[in-house]
Amino acid sequence: MKIHPDIIGVPSISSYGTGWVQVGDVQFTQSVVIASDGRRFDWQCARFEDLTGAHFEQLAQLQTELVIFGSGDRLRFPAAALTRSLIERQIGIESMDTQAACRTYNILAGEGRQVAVALLIEDAGV
Repeated sequence: MKIHPDIIGVPSISSYGTGWVQVGDVQFTQSVVIASDGRRFDWQCARFEDLTGAHFEQLAQLQTELVIFGSGDRLRFPAAALTRSLIERQIGIESMDTQAACRTYNILAGEGRQVAVALLIEDAGV
């Protein structure tokens, strides 16, 4: 049997740690959104408590089938009122700690799913 290495043609998270994630050669130390179609942008939120409906509206505009929300070092769930824009567009949302979100995103994106990950990377000084 001939074995071929997996070649992932989507942006994947190559490593992560407390307060940072890395995509390819770029390390992010602030909240970021990464979509499997290559879109990537800063997610202007430094603390879980600062999340608003507008943050999740940005995610809804990506029109993916699923959004994975990495809530920081521990699992936290955003209020349903904040995620309304996703629910109204029938976009799934899963919350998990940021490290689990990175792993889950890589698996789903590698399978060819239309997925985005929103990683809350909280500023330790806030």
